[in-house]
This record gives sequence, structure tokens and C-alpha cells, in this order.
Amino acid sequence: MNLKTFLLGTCSAVVLAGFAQAETLTIATVNNGDMVRMQTLTDDFTKANPDIQLEWVTLEENVLRERVTTDIATKGGQYDVLTIGTYEVPIWAKQGWLLPLDNLGADYDVDDLLPAIRSGLTADGKLYAAPFYGESSFIMYRKDLMEKAGLTMPDAPTWEFIGEAARKMTDRAADISGICLRGKAGWGENMAFLTATSNAFGARWFDENWKPQFDQPEWKNTLDMYVKLMNDAGPQGASSNGFNENLALFQQGKCGMWIDATVAGSFVTNPKDSTVADKVGFALAPDTGLGKRGNWLWAWSLGVPAGTQKAEAAQKFVSWATSKHYLDVVAEKEGWANVPPGTRSSLYANPEYQKAAPFAKMTLDSINAADPTKPTVKPVPYVGVQFVAIPEFQGLGTTVGQLFSAALAGQMTVDDALAQAQQVATREMTRGGYIK
Repeated sequence: MNLKTFLLGTCSAVVLAGFAQAETLTIATVNNGDMVRMQTLTDDFTKANPDIQLEWVTLEENVLRERVTTDIATKGGQYDVLTIGTYEVPIWAKQGWLLPLDNLGADYDVDDLLPAIRSGLTADGKLYAAPFYGESSFIMYRKDLMEKAGLTMPDAPTWEFIGEAARKMTDRAADISGICLRGKAGWGENMAFLTATSNAFGARWFDENWKPQFDQPEWKNTLDMYVKLMNDAGPQGASSNGFNENLALFQQGKCGMWIDATVAGSFVTNPKDSTVADKVGFALAPDTGLGKRGNWLWAWSLGVPAGTQKAEAAQKFVSWATSKHYLDVVAEKEGWANVPPGTRSSLYANPEYQKAAPFAKMTLDSINAADPTKPTVKPVPYVGVQFVAIPEFQGLGTTVGQLFSAALAGQMTVDDALAQAQQVATREMTRGGYIK
């Protein structure tokens, strides 16, 4: 063998060895705008980590939750990185289903994470998921339609004002609904909105002894208000609308108001996607004067399942996607207004972000105002603003969501929906050993 042949053979072997060592991470994520954008920017990660390849599984919210929950509970090992929420993290960490994120790198700066968001992703003092974006909820509204209706939106409105404004802003002939609210069934879809809203009406899922409370007047007031308002001022087919459907309606100029996740602030003010980008105002989620507003607390986060064989590579990706550096990458490519919000204190201290994002202060105020440890007017035995942090809630919340969606669609009365919710909740809480 001559020297040239030997060197070529050696180089080929090194190259092949490099390919052999390359790892493919399978990442399960939700089809929300910020997550979809991330997939277009991952060249920044793969250039720095040529030995790691990425494979995406992008799903609608309810489907994502179902598949990820099934996979991790059965130790299926389909995914190396999971997109999960504030509800799942402490429960799954306690079950031993997630790995602690203790290898995010020296420059990650965990202490820069907003305390309210970080605490929801921590168990026994360890971070089990890193927030990709954090959110509360607030009101997005058309300033031009509000003015046309002869009204001025307060910074902190009541539900009474919202009802009046929605009905005045509705113009059926022009295909404009005064308000768009979630109706699609799911514990993280319509029940996220309705549970947070019910807090403002003094309602709660359970009393201190875990007895369901759907037979109480506070829930009746909540659901009556919601169904009547949506019938009077909501879009057709509202019982099928979740976050993405209402986002599209608002961007198309078909909603006077939309009460939903603060993360939508950048989407509705982006002239590339929103026909009303220059007409949008923001206000805090409504209250009824009882001391609680209907604003939730959530983070879509990235976690590493305990069953993965690629934990080191997975943590490298999680670190990149939730880092200060990633925010800079988005800002350079898409502008500061479009960086994932609600995770880092440094972002809200950044003058460039404050200038570019008219929703920044309202987002931070809404996140800081949400208290998962005291979510309701009356005392409760659970933690969580728009959910109840127990394993049974995922199934129970979706079942109740189906009942309430049916009431919105006119398939049953509000009273029937509440009676059935009370019945199913009592059965599940008794079966789970909560009710003695």
C-alpha cells in the first residue's frame, strides 16, 4: 500500500467514524408560532454541534399532550426532548420520568429565569424543564373598533365592561365578532381559559376537602356569562376554536377583542401576519371586583425524558433553545418583538425589547400577578392557576372541557353541563382517594 492510499483510507475512516458517532435527537413540540420559528433557526445549533442531528415531531396541542404523556408513562423512548408545560413538570419529576437539567452549561444563567416561571419547573430544588417561552393571559383589542363603539378600554377592566364592549363592537354584516374566546375542548384549551376566568368569579374546582364545586353559584355565574357572551358577540363555530384558530381570526380582523396568552402579543402586532397590526391595544385580564383577575401562568418548556439514551446531546439542545443566545439569534433574524417572551429578567430590562414590544410591560405585569399557590378567592388544597396540579386533572379537565364546549355549542344547557361536571368530578376524586 502506498502512502497516498494509506492516507486516503485513514481520512475516510475518520470521516465515517464521525458519521457513525452523530446522534439524532427526536424532538416533540407543539405547532405554536414560536416553536415553528425555532425549527427554521436550528442551523445556529447544528453548526456548533455537527455531531447532533435534529428530527422534529410537530403536533397540535391536545395531540402532543396525549402522545407525550403515553410515551413517557410507558417508557416508550420515542422522544429525546419533550415540549411540556408547567402542569406536567413537577408531577412527572416526582414520578422519576424526567431528568434534572444539571448540565446546561456554565453560561446558561439559571438565575436570570423569571422567578414565577422557574419555580413552576422546579422540584426538590432542581430544574426539570427549561422554559422556551412563558406566558400569562391578557386582553388584546382593536383600538379602532373600541373608539368606534364610543368606549375607552381601561388598563384593568371588569368583565361587565368587556361584555358591554364586545356586544357594541360586534358587526355581523362585516363578519366582525366583538370577542373571540377559546371553545375547543381540552384541559389546556377551553378549560385553561375557563378555569382562570372562574377564579375571577370566586369559583374553584375543589373545596379544602377536595369536594368538587361545580354545583356552586360561582361556577354557574362563570359559565352563564361565557355562553351568553359568546352567543351574543362570539364567532360562529366557537366551540371548535382554540388558541391557533382565534389567533387567525384576530389577525384577519374578525375579532374586536381576544383574551388569551400573552405570547400572542408579537403575533397580532406583526405586520407580516396581522392585518390589524397597527391597531392593537392591550389590557389586563378582567376581574369582577373580588380580588382575582382571570390571568393564568404557563410556560411551554423543554424537558429530557428519563428513558432517553442521548441525555447529554438532549441537554445541549435544551440549553441552546432556551438561552440568552437564542433570544439574540431570533432578534437578529426576526426583530426583537418576535423573541420568545416571558422567561428571562434580562429581556425585560433590555431597552431594545421594550421599544420594539408594546406588550412587554403588560406581559411581565400579568406573569408577576399570577399566584399558583393562591389562585382563587376562597382557599383550596391545590396549586395551579388554570389547572389543578394533580395527575388526575389531565383526564378530568378534558372531560369537563367537553361538557362545557357542548354547552357553548348549544348541545346541552349550562345547568346540565355543570351537573354532569359535578358528577364526573365527584366520581374521579372518590376513585383517586381524595374524597374519603
